[in-house]
Amino acid sequence: MTADYQEELTRLQESGRLRQLRPLAGRRRCRVEYQGRELLNLTSNDYLGLAGDASLLRRFYQGMDAGSLLDGYGLGASSSRLLTGDTDLAHYLEQDLAAAYARPAALLFNSGYHANIGILPALLGKNDLILSDKLNHASIHDGMQLCRAAHKRFAHRDYDQLERLLATHRHRYERAVIVSESVFSMDGDVADLVRLVQLKKEFGAMLYVDEAHAVGLYGARGLGQAEEQGVAADIDLLVGTFGKAFASIGAFVICGQDIHDYLVNYSRSLIFTTALPPVVLNWNRFVFQQQQTMAEQRRHLATLAGQLRQALQQHGLPTAGDTNIIPLIIGGDQETVRLAGKLQDQGFLIFPVRPPAVPEGTARFRLSLTADMTWQDIQRLPEILAGEIAASRQGLGSGR
Repeated sequence: MTADYQEELTRLQESGRLRQLRPLAGRRRCRVEYQGRELLNLTSNDYLGLAGDASLLRRFYQGMDAGSLLDGYGLGASSSRLLTGDTDLAHYLEQDLAAAYARPAALLFNSGYHANIGILPALLGKNDLILSDKLNHASIHDGMQLCRAAHKRFAHRDYDQLERLLATHRHRYERAVIVSESVFSMDGDVADLVRLVQLKKEFGAMLYVDEAHAVGLYGARGLGQAEEQGVAADIDLLVGTFGKAFASIGAFVICGQDIHDYLVNYSRSLIFTTALPPVVLNWNRFVFQQQQTMAEQRRHLATLAGQLRQALQQHGLPTAGDTNIIPLIIGGDQETVRLAGKLQDQGFLIFPVRPPAVPEGTARFRLSLTADMTWQDIQRLPEILAGEIAASRQGLGSGR
């Protein structure tokens, strides 16, 4: 039996799809140490640069004293929230979230993955329908697989097709839910939430929006594309994560009180897991409050992304999207792996993104900019990328 596993691992290695763990160290703002070298980290989800902000961390720990050590900075919850793992901190954080979004309730999950595999199966059954964007995150697809509801996928951001699916199928089901990311994690483009709200109202559906790659970066207070597009009040299930721009772990759903209470009783990924520890809840609350004032960081990041996109295009490298996530399609898996190594030699930490994380034939670099970068950090990148890609393709063309 183990020989079968080894054979599959060998196949992955030969095809350029073998994944391995890569320990990093020495984080210093947007730079990290990898294999003994300090590199500019262009593969991070630390979009606001908070995970590498030592001064922010020191400010957080200034509140720690003997009286707050366990309740505010303890390392273990020791139980699920429905047993003895619930804390006042969890409720304070949920209240802060609900108040910021001006919605009745918020509910915490241990991660975005826990949220996406726990919400849909809890709320929907065999008489219901899920309509999901084809490029939604894998955790959403896993949640649909765990759910007894029927599900159909529409082409990426093809809202005319979504409308046709609703017109054809909505009347056959008790409930229907439209599911979309707001910022798509591998393509860096943005959903038209206004159109999705219009469709959900027209067809009597619910709207589920995953803001994992948008919270912290959009809207006056960093509440995401829902705030940016002015539709937060119309989204039935708004999922956000603390694991990206908020430099932590955990997730939340913004929803109605009835849905909150229902999930507490039926969401298995909430019920059957140990709660987040006090130190994480405390940090999440601290960071959520801090980031609401970081409009300047958001503006800087948007400007930086625009500069890099323009420079890449000037060097003949087409990109997609319009966010701080900048995809650069390479195509072949082996070529993408080889080029990533070349760029690491030039001082840029870029890892290859290959299927099944992206569609077949679209292996890519996912250039992820963070607010603690400057133009000086990345200004050499477009020329280096263009040169390395051209050299690689000349080599492949000549058979070398």
